[in-house]
Amino acid sequence: MTITTDPDFGAREALRLIGPDPENWVPDRQGVDHNVTIVGGSGSGSTFAFALRRAGIGRVTVIDAADDEAHAGVWLNRARMNKLRTPKNLPGHELGIPALSFQSWYEVRHGAESYAAIDRIPRLLWAEYLSWYRQFLGIPVRYGTRLVRIEPTEGFFRLHLEVNGVPQVETTRKIIFANGVAGSGGPYVPPVLDRLPRKLYAHTADAIDFAVLRGKTVAVLGAAASAFDAAGVALESGAKAVHLFARRSAIASLPVNRVRGYPGAYYNYPELPDAARWFQAWRFLQVGSTPPADAIERAIAFPNFHLHLSANWRAAHEQAGRIVAQVNDDVFEFDFAIAGTGYFVDPTKRPELADFAQHIALWRDRYEPPANQRADDLGTHPYLGNAHEYQEKDPGSAPYLKDIHVFNPAGFVSFGLPIGDVPSIRRDVPAVVTRISHDLFFADWSLHEARITSNNIAPDFDASLYAAAVWKQPAKAGVT
Repeated sequence: MTITTDPDFGAREALRLIGPDPENWVPDRQGVDHNVTIVGGSGSGSTFAFALRRAGIGRVTVIDAADDEAHAGVWLNRARMNKLRTPKNLPGHELGIPALSFQSWYEVRHGAESYAAIDRIPRLLWAEYLSWYRQFLGIPVRYGTRLVRIEPTEGFFRLHLEVNGVPQVETTRKIIFANGVAGSGGPYVPPVLDRLPRKLYAHTADAIDFAVLRGKTVAVLGAAASAFDAAGVALESGAKAVHLFARRSAIASLPVNRVRGYPGAYYNYPELPDAARWFQAWRFLQVGSTPPADAIERAIAFPNFHLHLSANWRAAHEQAGRIVAQVNDDVFEFDFAIAGTGYFVDPTKRPELADFAQHIALWRDRYEPPANQRADDLGTHPYLGNAHEYQEKDPGSAPYLKDIHVFNPAGFVSFGLPIGDVPSIRRDVPAVVTRISHDLFFADWSLHEARITSNNIAPDFDASLYAAAVWKQPAKAGVT
């Protein structure tokens, strides 16, 4: 029995047993730098890079606008929860290789009993695991590389980039957006806050210096997870008081998405009729996004936390460097406000898509909901194909859109999940990679046809191997 103190021994053995990565089978094209460009180098971007490598698709590059790994993604930056919201045992980044899973990584370092004792994955440990995943699998991420503009051209895209602030143009055949919650839209700031001086408020997407809120009175707008997380951090940082304002009469507590997590609904959801998918997305909006109980407990543990229900901000203005807010019929004063109000999805608002955003089919272009299910926010989500590809609003207007795959929350209406998070990986990463493989292969079918019918290959053996065993008719006796 082999005894080792190397925590990565099992993961290395798993890779050895599945065999080496296939060689790149995609023919080079003159003037094209990359077969696939992945925008976003955090968890899902790294997973795509590994999956494409195992599919034999080379010349893949991963770009990220962050300065370095520590500033990429949300886990060490904008995420403020103590624990992930998803169950600890959901399959995801390991892509069916157990030794690459979080559970395996954790247990070889902390023990199986320790893993059994945690209910959900601590956020900082999750960031550590994702860093290990990238390093162990040798996935290079080009940090400091921001996508400014996508320019479609014949057979590929020109990517206008800023690399450490310097303009640069590269070319690619396929694009995967693995760039998180703001990837197809941006943070939503309520108009009542947007009219205030920017120094008086922030969105949970911002890098908030909570230390300066010590001794201050803080308002938090919103009642989903990120709002309670921000309230918790502000209180832990010494805020004098935190008031959280919810529009609803109760905090959302019914996780309607969870009831469709069984394999039948999970794997077949993309094939549902438009009416069914729209209804499920609309139903989620009506019920609301549920914060975990521990996020609420984190805030209410402080006596200086105050929860306001059915509390709409009617107006707000600056007075003597503070916020004066009218909430229903009451007036409050705050030193600072935080919008925990989520994100909007609208490809037409993304500058990198400006050359062709008008051609992208949105849900409002493909489906007219019943009057009692209207939801303008859902209508601006892109109407994605089965491999998360953009589709044309008008057939023939922009055929290149099928080569842009969207793996971020913009896929929510089409796929019924917060796309880009762990729950979507085991279904959707293989679907996207399979389509990319299909498209790249058939785009060069004439070259592949010549390759697979070629005899330009060395024989495994020659006739001398079996010559001595070839039957020879014995000579007959008496025959001369």
